[in-house]
Amino acid sequence: MTSTIHLNEHNKQEYPPMHTAEHLLNATMVKLYGCPRSKNAHIERKKSKCDYILPKAPSETEIREIERLVNQAIQAKLDVFESFIPKDEAEGLVDLSKLPDEASNLLRIIRIGDYDTCACIGAHVSNTSEIGEFIISSHSYTDGVLRLRFKLK
Repeated sequence: MTSTIHLNEHNKQEYPPMHTAEHLLNATMVKLYGCPRSKNAHIERKKSKCDYILPKAPSETEIREIERLVNQAIQAKLDVFESFIPKDEAEGLVDLSKLPDEASNLLRIIRIGDYDTCACIGAHVSNTSEIGEFIISSHSYTDGVLRLRFKLK
């Protein structure tokens, strides 16, 4: 007998390359700045944006370094894996602060090589080589929030 895993419903169908790029961007920001994953994100096929809480605005050189590191992860051809674990086991593994109250006890964990691990119910590519080039098209910094607007080429 095969059991079926039931997760919370998802309200939107992401474009897998862009959504996976968002994961890489989040991991890059956490690694570089020690900030939490994006405060807000709007992920679409043509262009996307993420907001990060930072104490000061990054320089243009730092913005280009973020872009370079995300592209480096893409070019590393990292495999994307999913696993399912109980919420109490995930607590030490991933940030659960954005998990909705009604989230199921069984969580879907997405791992991108050894670069990123997070709970997510969205759509992803199977390997980062499917993403394309990541481009930060513009950025702004207001009241402690860095907004990065990006696209894929």
